[in-house]
Amino acid sequence: MLDSTPVLIGAGQFTYKDDPLASPSPLELLKISALAAASDAGLTPQALAGLDTLMVVGFAVDAPGAGGSRSALPRPRNPPKSLARALGAQPRTQAYSHMGGNTPQSLVNEVCARIARGEAAFALIAGCEFLGSLTKRMKAAVGFDGWDDGETSEPERIGDPRPGVSAYEAAHGLAFPVNTYPLFENALRARDRRSLEAHARRMGELFAPFTRVAAANPYAWFPVARTAEELITVTEHNRMVGYPYPKYLNAIMEVDQSAAVILTSLGKARELGVGRDRCVFLHGCADAADLWNPLDRQDFHSSPAMRLTSRKALEMAGKSIDEIELIDLYSCFPVAVEIACEEQGIALDDPRGLTVTGGLPYFGGPGNNYAMHAIATLVQRLRARPGAFGMATGNGWYLTKQSVGVYSTAPIQGEWTREDPAVLQREIDALPHPEVIETPEGEAVIEAYTVTHDRGGYRSGIVVGRDAAGRRFVAVTPDDPAVLRDLESREGVGRAGTVGRHPDGKRNLFRPA
Repeated sequence: MLDSTPVLIGAGQFTYKDDPLASPSPLELLKISALAAASDAGLTPQALAGLDTLMVVGFAVDAPGAGGSRSALPRPRNPPKSLARALGAQPRTQAYSHMGGNTPQSLVNEVCARIARGEAAFALIAGCEFLGSLTKRMKAAVGFDGWDDGETSEPERIGDPRPGVSAYEAAHGLAFPVNTYPLFENALRARDRRSLEAHARRMGELFAPFTRVAAANPYAWFPVARTAEELITVTEHNRMVGYPYPKYLNAIMEVDQSAAVILTSLGKARELGVGRDRCVFLHGCADAADLWNPLDRQDFHSSPAMRLTSRKALEMAGKSIDEIELIDLYSCFPVAVEIACEEQGIALDDPRGLTVTGGLPYFGGPGNNYAMHAIATLVQRLRARPGAFGMATGNGWYLTKQSVGVYSTAPIQGEWTREDPAVLQREIDALPHPEVIETPEGEAVIEAYTVTHDRGGYRSGIVVGRDAAGRRFVAVTPDDPAVLRDLESREGVGRAGTVGRHPDGKRNLFRPA
């Protein structure tokens, strides 16, 4: 192998579930996982002073529309600079990512490319989420001492800064994952002509094995094994959130978790004295996004970006999906896993399993950083199975941004190179898609839908439909409980109705026939 070959040498994770009023600050969470990664690589904490590259995954509170201003919510203003200072490092490259659950894998792909080109040699990528203690502290009206380190400089940003939806989509509630992913789920069920009851059982049977993995994971937020029936039965503790998803089928973001990985060139790893048994290589990778806005998609039950990024990563690694022994599919909601399996040729009940952590609803969904935990877990599992291959996927926004990594302890032969992601992106961007209309009028048909709930019960219905000319639109339904109950009692996709302007003048209103 060449000295320029990129390699993962250390991975660390941390989960805090004790008194939220004594929880580590965001910077402390980042530092804990960074030091754990150093220890895992066999390095001293002081060795991190030599970092030349440091990147931090964006906090959920910094997402567009997350609520509050940067001055209102306590956390580091420039996380990479603050973390570098805490580690005694002065890396020449420091970056803070934009939003997306694909980000950890995307950053690993990018840093490996920089290492292979000689632009980096010793890099740390870290991320954390602290919504669990943040919300509890806010409710208790206690302070946040130490959460803001006084840094006022703005960080360099990396990634795609675009919000996940258009203003038109946001006005109808599509800026919330708990509203948008159910649209995909209902569209998938309707395509397959599966009954509401049969599809609910399918979702429960898909995620029950995830809970068993989480139950055995010391870092899991909810280490509780549940049956398929428990996951889909609506109860006081498992209320409906966005039909057809009860709470137990939703990613849980209110956690306190962090994870980090250390990457170097192979030559730098030897210089640092890192043992060969610590080395895990990125054999294949790819990044791409589907047509950006959900309303522009070809349909709501497929993902060309999932299909093409996994294919490209496997081609780069010289492997087929059947040769991958360990798999972690991004699992914010059942449909993300269902579509990923379909696009990659994996059975929903594949005996290899579909997660190494337990998945976002059970292991925990730490904002944009979940995939870092999957990568860190794969590193440990692959070291225990020398020569085996594992794959991790990351999904950003609304089945939008996709990143894939294929890993193994097996050495890489020849020069490490990846295809420019722009090549794959041009292929996806050229795909045809329906015309979108923002002010539809007249007869229409439902293409996808959901019913949203709060703790008090029904809230509203959201419909994506087609007008008489085949143009796609989004609308809300009347808030009438009878209408919403009906949409949950029988198939809504394909049902006719009329659409027009809502009385509020800001949205569209769809009335089922």
